[in-house]
Amino acid sequence: MKEHFYSMLTDGLERLGFGIDDGAFERLFVYFTELKKWNKRVNLVARRTSDDQLIENHFVDSLTLLPLLTKSDIHLLDIGSGAGFPGLVCKAAMPEMTVTLVEPRSKRVSFLNHIIRTLRLTDVEVLAQRIEDEDALHSTLKVSHITCRAVAELGAFLAMVQRFSSSEARVVCMKGPRWKKEIAEVSEMPFVLQGVEEYTLPFSGGRRSLLLFDFK
Repeated sequence: MKEHFYSMLTDGLERLGFGIDDGAFERLFVYFTELKKWNKRVNLVARRTSDDQLIENHFVDSLTLLPLLTKSDIHLLDIGSGAGFPGLVCKAAMPEMTVTLVEPRSKRVSFLNHIIRTLRLTDVEVLAQRIEDEDALHSTLKVSHITCRAVAELGAFLAMVQRFSSSEARVVCMKGPRWKKEIAEVSEMPFVLQGVEEYTLPFSGGRRSLLLFDFK
């Protein structure tokens, strides 16, 4: 399985135009195997998900964020991390950045902390709460990037993170092909859409978009 994981991940990332180093592959394979073990008793991803779907839809897809995280002193805030997609996957691939994961569900929090310990990652924190809890996640938190993957409608999510405007962070929303309809339904936009990175998943052909917002 390890050889297949490496081959598929390498091929998938090459088709998307970037790669990762050998250490990142090793950490991500450990992550993958631990996720499969835990998923037998904790509902982290749909149990009918095949290994190939898991690699493409969760690992490859999460890693599409990496080319956007190019400046120094990256601090990524991942809202609704679930089993660590995309924030913890990106941290495993690029351990030098700082990551804050926000996930309210206790079983998923336990899994995230297990992966962090297993991979011996530093400068990563898991907040077992909802984004709305400002007492624990204050608006003065300094982050460089804020992201989410399939969390809420676009307008609702942007409203949730508006309070972090003082950080001047780039907001990256990971969306499917219906993003234009979601934007059209946002009545008041506290952000400027600076760009859209559209791509196709390399094996299934699924259409994805990264929406890049800056605070007004």
